[in-house]
Amino acid sequence: MRSRADAVIIGGGVIGSSIAYHLAKEGVKNVVLLERHSFCTGSTGRCGAGVREQWGSERNCRLAQASINAFERLTEELGYEGDIEFKQKGYLILAHTEKEWEQFKKNVALQNSLGIPSKLLTPREAKEIVPILNTDGMLGATYNRRDGHCNPFHTTWAYAQAARRLGVELQYFTEATGIRMEGGKVVAVDTTRGTISTPVVINAAGPWAKPVARMVGVDLPVYTQRHQILATEPTGPIINPMVMSFSIGIYCQQTPHGSIIMGIGDTREPKGYDIGSSWEFLREMSRIILRLLPVLESLRVVRQWSGLYTVTPDAHPILGGVPGIDGYYQAVGFSGHGFMLAPSVGRIISELVVGKTPFIDITGLDLGRFERGELQVEPSVV
Repeated sequence: MRSRADAVIIGGGVIGSSIAYHLAKEGVKNVVLLERHSFCTGSTGRCGAGVREQWGSERNCRLAQASINAFERLTEELGYEGDIEFKQKGYLILAHTEKEWEQFKKNVALQNSLGIPSKLLTPREAKEIVPILNTDGMLGATYNRRDGHCNPFHTTWAYAQAARRLGVELQYFTEATGIRMEGGKVVAVDTTRGTISTPVVINAAGPWAKPVARMVGVDLPVYTQRHQILATEPTGPIINPMVMSFSIGIYCQQTPHGSIIMGIGDTREPKGYDIGSSWEFLREMSRIILRLLPVLESLRVVRQWSGLYTVTPDAHPILGGVPGIDGYYQAVGFSGHGFMLAPSVGRIISELVVGKTPFIDITGLDLGRFERGELQVEPSVV
């Protein structure tokens, strides 16, 4: 392992790997990426891997829009010999309450103003897109054809290998144990394999972002929470887009090989680092999904798993540096949506590190917004 680096990234998931690639692309070749476990065993490898532009805040819309632009050409850009499996079959987001429907009208107006081609649909139009959908009780839906699904393992590996070819050192099974500072400046990172002298450290540690931030005296206003997912046996093509409901709290999609993946956003889930699975989830997921897509009743569940959301009070990420700490940057608190924002976030953080103005304005996504009380809560999350 290198004893000196121009930058050290803590966290080897898709966010950290994207930052590593973009830093090297900016000319910062002497970079070390640290991952405490093996490849893609954290939140990235456990996510639902949906990618959408349909958000309720301008900041999230712009981050997602730039990421989808990147996903569309990512295999070629990264020189990946495989396929990141980005399939743009759209997101169909359902409205079942008046409040939700009114919010969707605002969301689509915002999205359209930014060039996102989302549209409002009647229940009948929604059923034309997903014929097996039960529209009882639906007030309407929104749809965006540019949204889709991607393979998180291939995507992260593509970023990591492209970064390695540009000179980045990838250190798996290597945990950061401390960050050394002198005079308010980062000078080194201690790891389980030795110390790396560096003027820059980037916290991309996902669920472990809070303890990493404590190493430089920063208290992140985030918490981790379990989110469970299941997958069925493969079947013939029956669902093209991702089907999602914020008020019901579910998402469901069909992967390229035919399996149906689905999950619930349950606020009653325990906070902490539990990534076990429960029979209660299986029962509740079955009850909800069969209400919306009753034809799935005959499919067998082949596995279930869980991952961790790292949640902020406003469901927006925390990006950038921290005043008074020279050389410390963070890309954390994605509230379950880090995978879909990784391409744009990697570029933004790398531009900050090299002293450029980020290509997307991230004003208001800094840590200080919580003290200032300048929160704009994202209304469209599961």
